[in-house]
Amino acid sequence: MDRLLAPFAPQMLSILRIATALTFLSHGTQKLLGFPAGRGAPEFLSLYWFAGMLELVGGALLIIGLFTRPVAFILSGMMAVAFFMGHVAPSGSLIPIVNRGEAAYLFCFVFLYIACAGPGPWSLDARREGTATVR
Repeated sequence: MDRLLAPFAPQMLSILRIATALTFLSHGTQKLLGFPAGRGAPEFLSLYWFAGMLELVGGALLIIGLFTRPVAFILSGMMAVAFFMGHVAPSGSLIPIVNRGEAAYLFCFVFLYIACAGPGPWSLDARREGTATVR
């Protein structure tokens, strides 16, 4: 199995980054643009507005793979704060399935992994460094 799948690991890292960022971006468009099925624009400079901006801008940067490591690190921290403020504090439980914080928990650790592993070969960062592949 290793010989079969290991050669695809770099490309799968890019796919993980893009798929995660697309999902994350949709949270930002929902908060700020009301799409899909949003509640309307949040109050300017509110915590909800800042979260939406980070989701929108950070998600877009991660999709194209630009400034991947610092952006992913910032978003990982944002999701850690969201997990504790939005899920642990109100429920009193650290267990994601109990406090309904599975998405924040997973985003936090996937972004932390991407910050450590990098963007993968299908990214603007890889292109700038000369390590991009066309596969």
